Amino acid sequence: MPVNILHVHSTFALGGKEARAVRLMNAFGPAASHTILTAMPGESSARAAIAAGVEAQFPEDGTPLTGLPTPRRLGRIAQAMHGFDLVLTYNWGAFDAVMARRLFAKRMRLPPLIHHEDGFNADEVEALKPRRTAYRRLGLRAAHRLVVPSQTLEAIARTAWRQPEGRVVRIPNGIPVHDYAAPPEPLPGVEKRPAEVLVGTVAGLRPVKNLPRLVRAFAAMTSPARLVIVGTGPDCERIAAEARRLGVADRVHMPGFLADPARWIGSFDIFALSSDSEQFPISLIEAMAAGVPAVATAVGDVGHIVSADNAPLIVAREDEAAFTAALESLAARPDLRRAIGRANGARAAADYDEAEMVARYATLYGEAIGRPDAFMTRQA
Repeated sequence: MPVNILHVHSTFALGGKEARAVRLMNAFGPAASHTILTAMPGESSARAAIAAGVEAQFPEDGTPLTGLPTPRRLGRIAQAMHGFDLVLTYNWGAFDAVMARRLFAKRMRLPPLIHHEDGFNADEVEALKPRRTAYRRLGLRAAHRLVVPSQTLEAIARTAWRQPEGRVVRIPNGIPVHDYAAPPEPLPGVEKRPAEVLVGTVAGLRPVKNLPRLVRAFAAMTSPARLVIVGTGPDCERIAAEARRLGVADRVHMPGFLADPARWIGSFDIFALSSDSEQFPISLIEAMAAGVPAVATAVGDVGHIVSADNAPLIVAREDEAAFTAALESLAARPDLRRAIGRANGARAAADYDEAEMVARYATLYGEAIGRPDAFMTRQA
C-alpha cells in the first residue's frame, strides 16, 4: 500500500529544496502518494518536474499556512495532517506546521513529522532572529528528525537550535550525475559570438540570491562575455534594471524557467553563484557534474563542495572586485576552465550522485513510519 505523504512548503517554485523533493517523489514512484500544500499556490513551477505516473495532488482547501500562529490557525493546520502516514515540512515558511504538531499531536493522534531546513531568507543572512530561534527550539521537539544538507546548518541546529544528538540528520544533496555527461543543447534565445564566454547561473530570483551583485561583477569584466540568469521570481525587474543602469542589458539574458538543466547547463563556460546565503546549492552541483568551473561567494558549504582546483575561485561575498577578477581569470584561460571543469566533474561523480541521497531518505522516511522497506520499490 502506498505511503500517503503530506508535504508543506512555503512555495513550490523550482528551487533547490523543491528540486530535491521532486527527485525523491520520482524515485519513490508508486511506493508513495503525495499531497502538496503551499502558502503561495501561484508559485508552483516545480510541479512540471514531477514524473508521469507519480500520484501528486495540489489541493486549494484554504489551509491557513500564513498569518499569526494563533491556536485556532495552528489547529486548522493540524487537522490537515489527518489521514496521512507522514508529514514533511520544508524551511521556515512551513514551520507553523511543525508547531501545529507540537501543540496537537497527542490530542489529534497526528502522524510523524520530519522537518527539512535548507537555508535562510535575506532577513536572517547576517544573524538569526531570536524569536525565530526560540520558536524553532520549541517546535522541533515534536519533529521525528530535522534534516539538513550542510555542515554549516548541522552546527547551527546543534548549537543555536539546541537539537540533541540523534535528532539532526545531515544528508548532502545529490543529482543524477550521469545525466549531465551528454553534450549540452544551446540555450534558447542566446547567441554567443565566437570570442565570447558564457557566464551563467540558475536561481530563484529572490533578494537572498543577490543577482544584482552578479550583474555588477559581470559588467566590470573586460573580456567579451554574456550573462545568462535562468529562473523566475520577484527580483526579475530589479535585476534587469541593474543591467540597464550599467549598460549591459543587451548582453544579459533572462530566459525564465527552463526545465531539465542536465540538457543545457553544460553550455555555460563559467557557472556563477552570487548569493548572500546558501547551504548546499543543487545548481552548483549540476554545473560541476556538467564539467563547468564555478565562481561563487563563500557561503554555507560552497567552499567544501567544489573540487580543490576550484576552491581558489570562491570569494568573500562582500568583495565584488574579487568576484570579477575570478570571472576574468577563467574567461582568459580556456585551458584553466577545462582543467577545473574536469576536476569538478570527477568530484560530483564521486560524492554527489543522487543514488546515495535517495537511499538515505528512503531509510529515514521508512524508519519514521515503522516500515523500513516502504520506499524501496524503485531502489531495489
